[in-house]
Amino acid sequence: MRKVILLVCIGWSCTSPGPEVNSEQARWAEQAQRVTIIRDTYGVPHIYGKTDADAVFGLLYAQCEDDFNRVEMNYINAMGRLAEVEGESELYRDLRMKMFIDPQDMKSKYDSSPDWLKKLMDAFADGINYYLFTHPGVKPKLLTRFEPWMALSFSEGSIGGDIERISTRNLKAFYGSDVKQISMIEELPDIYKEPTGSNGISIAPALTANGNALFLINPHTTFFFRSEVHMVSEEGLNAYGAVTWGQFFVYQGFNDRLGWMHTSSRADAIDEYLETVEEKEDGMYYRYGGEERRLETKNIVLPYKTEEGTATQEVTVYYSHHGPIIRAEEDKWVSIRLMQEPVDALTQSYMRTKARSYEEFHKTMEIRTNSSNNTVYADADGNIAYYHGNFIPKRDPQFDWSGPLDGSDPATDWQGLHTVDEIVTILNPENGWIQNCNSTPFTAAGEFSPKREDYPTYMAPDHENYRDKHAVRVLDGKKDFTLESLIEAAYDPYLTGFAELLPPLVQAFDPAGKDLKLKEAMQVLKDWDYRYSEESVATSLAVYYGQELLKIAYASADRGAGSIYDYMAKSLPGTQRVQAFEQAVDILEQDFGTWKIPWGEINRYQRLTSDIYQTFNDDEPSLPVAFASGRWGSLASFGSRKYAQTKKMYGTSGNSFVAFVEFGEKVSAKSISTGGQSGNPGSPHFDDQAMMYTKGEFKDVLFYREDIEKKAQRTYRPGNVDG
Repeated sequence: MRKVILLVCIGWSCTSPGPEVNSEQARWAEQAQRVTIIRDTYGVPHIYGKTDADAVFGLLYAQCEDDFNRVEMNYINAMGRLAEVEGESELYRDLRMKMFIDPQDMKSKYDSSPDWLKKLMDAFADGINYYLFTHPGVKPKLLTRFEPWMALSFSEGSIGGDIERISTRNLKAFYGSDVKQISMIEELPDIYKEPTGSNGISIAPALTANGNALFLINPHTTFFFRSEVHMVSEEGLNAYGAVTWGQFFVYQGFNDRLGWMHTSSRADAIDEYLETVEEKEDGMYYRYGGEERRLETKNIVLPYKTEEGTATQEVTVYYSHHGPIIRAEEDKWVSIRLMQEPVDALTQSYMRTKARSYEEFHKTMEIRTNSSNNTVYADADGNIAYYHGNFIPKRDPQFDWSGPLDGSDPATDWQGLHTVDEIVTILNPENGWIQNCNSTPFTAAGEFSPKREDYPTYMAPDHENYRDKHAVRVLDGKKDFTLESLIEAAYDPYLTGFAELLPPLVQAFDPAGKDLKLKEAMQVLKDWDYRYSEESVATSLAVYYGQELLKIAYASADRGAGSIYDYMAKSLPGTQRVQAFEQAVDILEQDFGTWKIPWGEINRYQRLTSDIYQTFNDDEPSLPVAFASGRWGSLASFGSRKYAQTKKMYGTSGNSFVAFVEFGEKVSAKSISTGGQSGNPGSPHFDDQAMMYTKGEFKDVLFYREDIEKKAQRTYRPGNVDG
């Protein structure tokens, strides 16, 4: 299936600059004159362009100024070229991408795209290329030139796209390799992974002090995954919010009329199929209905870096009509089907930023390519809305769609897509608020939420989680909300998880025969109000207890397929709860010399370098953080853990870009970004928001030009390297 070839050099394309380079440079410089970038007090770029394409050009230029490394690495990964930079361990991560992303196919899709979208893709590539041209000292790891079609390889801004659901370990096991190690991305066991997701809240005017809709944008991503930007053009673009490095649309944000917030969706948009295969002289066949179909094949070349230069591995990938084969399961091969509509996905991602009303926004949702996210919405007309998923295939309800289907049965094929009106949606519920925290939509609007029985199971298999319960707790029955009180709600320190997990421990704990430290530690937990703080010893005890209990729950063979947190709360025997508590106390004493250690001394924010994969050091400066992991119900999420070389816990995910928005006659907002705007440790904007971030404090969003110019630190055009 594969062969290895050692190469002297390899490139994505072999085009030479040619005589048109000078005219290309002149075109870049001309477009740059139509763009103005204003950097405010915190380095946030406010990009003004005559056209949308000009604003896109300026945005990509500004992103490269702030962190070209992250821009480039996102496209290296998206195009399946990571092994060319990182080496052989990333081969199967590259294979996973190249199963779906083919340069020739993307180029063809670019060629057939509508002219308005092609102009934006052209501007995307030109903005990056102009940055590289004007900054010859910047040395890309691999991509020395960007092409417009590349935007289609990374068209949906989720942190974990559909393709990444495929296990690289399973790919390696099926397609075979002598690779010694698989990507570090998948080395971390599930137990240590922070639950992915985000929080979104919309509050209707009836519940606000000023009679304006309020909106929370609170993505939980790996830190520094997105930056804060503002894009304005004379063609109606005026979007502010979080943009994923290298993309040209605001993924989570607002304009002067409305806001959109995405949370990771569990709505079922992906299916696996068990293929019954048979080898014949002319290839591999699979059964479908009453016929046998030949599996299509594709030879995928995977270059990778070695100490001697660059080598390649060639893999023959098999495809049924469902999609590529991704693993074997006993005597069956497993194929996967997922959304593959990059042009429509890019169109929807961009066009929603220009919507001016609920009707216009709803029209963008009808494109139906938000395959991995839910959407929370609010607008200046007072509407609040929610969409649970967006791309949802129609299926025969007689089958269990939660696992692999019989690929030989034509009845298991998709039957088109559900319309937006058929999916789980909410519009202006009577309770006056909507929340989603990567949880079931059937609690999203309290008693006015949609009913589970009205929808196919595959539309919303999501469980309740502790953040969901916490959001309902801080919203239900409240009124007269302001931006400030919405901030208080979103940073409420109550940990709903421990309100469920600790009472069974207290009940099971028998002080007889226990030493004094365990009795004292238990008393601290008994007296705790379940609220985190930097000074709280109880928070330290509870988190370490929760971590040990989670290990026990993961190791239990009989926990079933439901929520592991429900299992922890309701099913574990008391002896195991006490065991986890005693282990927690012992670990704290081993690591810190005492269990009586405040949470803020353990839970830390630290950023020492611009590296994408962070390293941590207990001896280097760091900041205390009061809020905790979202797994325990902290709405303000800070996913931290300790590392092999540390005793303290350091955060790498959770609250990233956070914004609170009020839609009145004029939009008013506050925001914060993890650390700062820049990825350059030498920049003042590398960490100028870090202290505010850890304290739950916010800066005023500068949305109107007169306000921006009053706070302008630098005003320039792309290419003006000296400022």
